[in-house]
Amino acid sequence: MTSVRLALRLLRLSLVLVLGGLLGGLISLLERLRGAEQPALRQRLTRWFMARLSNALPYRLRITGQLPEQPMLWVANHVSWADIPLLGQLTPLSFLSKAEVRSWPLAGWLAHKAGTLFIRRGAGDSQWLNQQLQRYLKDGRPLLLFPEGTTHDGSTLRTFHGRLLSSAIELQIPLQPVAIRYLHRGQPCSLSPFVGDDDMLSHLLRLLRGEVRDVEIHLLPPLCSRGLNRNQLARQAQQVIGNALYGERDEQAAAAA
Repeated sequence: MTSVRLALRLLRLSLVLVLGGLLGGLISLLERLRGAEQPALRQRLTRWFMARLSNALPYRLRITGQLPEQPMLWVANHVSWADIPLLGQLTPLSFLSKAEVRSWPLAGWLAHKAGTLFIRRGAGDSQWLNQQLQRYLKDGRPLLLFPEGTTHDGSTLRTFHGRLLSSAIELQIPLQPVAIRYLHRGQPCSLSPFVGDDDMLSHLLRLLRGEVRDVEIHLLPPLCSRGLNRNQLARQAQQVIGNALYGERDEQAAAAA
């Protein structure tokens, strides 16, 4: 039974990925013909693709809260690569991702075609990235970043780094905090986190072999960035996301690495 389930899920996922490749090629062709990037088109097609990709994964989704009515800088806790399609289906979004993702087979190419901004750890390119983030936000294109900087097992939050929140402060654009939680039979899911030395293919196959898991996405009230510095804003975002995930427990424990 497990092998049949795996085969069917792999077939469905493969068809979705082929569709994603065709969409990426279509975007490239249209931009070549028009002689310019089409960011709004990229975001709309990416959202459509993310919805199909999410449906091909063994997750049952529950969303609480309201989608923002204006472009914002989104911030979320980071548990798995699956965060991206699950969040990306909610609204047209662009993502900030670690540079290693660009080299992933197919997934990296699709992320590039979706308009993802890639960041190199320790490369000292924060100023350039903030300029790019400001450009996106000024153009009315919402962005999502993971201020923890890496994935974790979901049991705690890592420290939120504020260095990439300057764009929201300088443009006086609110922050949209999002809390994402993976559950299995009402308990924290140990299979969903993508951490350590795990590779994406092995992790994906384990997911596809397993039972359907639950995912909760909490769209929390926006945070005003006016009058704050980036570290204050990062701490506020960490606190509200931590409270949504773990309740009013000791903030220091929730923020532990």
